[in-house]
Amino acid sequence: MKSKKKTKKKQQRVDQLLVTRALAEDTQQATRLLMSGQVLVNDTPVTKAGQKVPADASIRLRGKSHDYVGRGGLKLAAALDHWSVALDQVVALDLGSSTGGFTDCMLRRGARRVYAVDVGSNQLDYRLRRDERVVVLEQTHAKNLTKTLVPEPIAFLCADVSFTSLKYVLPFVFPLTAAGVRAMLLFKPQFELPREKIGEGGIVTDTAAVETACTEMAAWLEGVGHVVLGQIKSPVKGREGNQEFWFYTEQRI
Repeated sequence: MKSKKKTKKKQQRVDQLLVTRALAEDTQQATRLLMSGQVLVNDTPVTKAGQKVPADASIRLRGKSHDYVGRGGLKLAAALDHWSVALDQVVALDLGSSTGGFTDCMLRRGARRVYAVDVGSNQLDYRLRRDERVVVLEQTHAKNLTKTLVPEPIAFLCADVSFTSLKYVLPFVFPLTAAGVRAMLLFKPQFELPREKIGEGGIVTDTAAVETACTEMAAWLEGVGHVVLGQIKSPVKGREGNQEFWFYTEQRI
């Protein structure tokens, strides 16, 4: 009787994974991080850019005080600190979870459970996949979210979406939230402005257009029943160098 062959895990170059997970801006920076011994894959040092590792491996940078699985953790942490927001025992939803930077940050801040939602697959860090506090909802568009998938009322919502507008996806999520839900929304002008306002390489330099877009976003949020408690520039810029903005809101009861 022939023995069954074991299915091999998908492998990927570690330098490319660093870029995909937003731990490096490009493969050149990834190579420098690897050569300097700062990269740990499943807690083991890796120094060669071309080395292939499991696509779902846990990757972190040694020597970083935050140790989040992605740069998103730094972005959200800065916003939480700015507004002194506590997340103890909340049930949260991370819309556009990607590698899980926001999810990681919320767990560290005391969240009881996080629903990690993303249209992609195999992006969420392996460490978070194994965490019993995380409900992984990959290959799931916001418009397909239901109370069957998210049975608990969401008390805290954070969102970081690309190639679509927050105004499009948020109405699908709001019905799943608890009364008085708080939200931290990462506003990316390059995905909110008309195409003619976006420069080469997706870079937005028209500050007047950005200001108008932010004003319109605030008005839209107020129109759907969410009080804007504050708006700040994200201290961590987007991967292409675009300035992003945080909106902190609370549902009007």
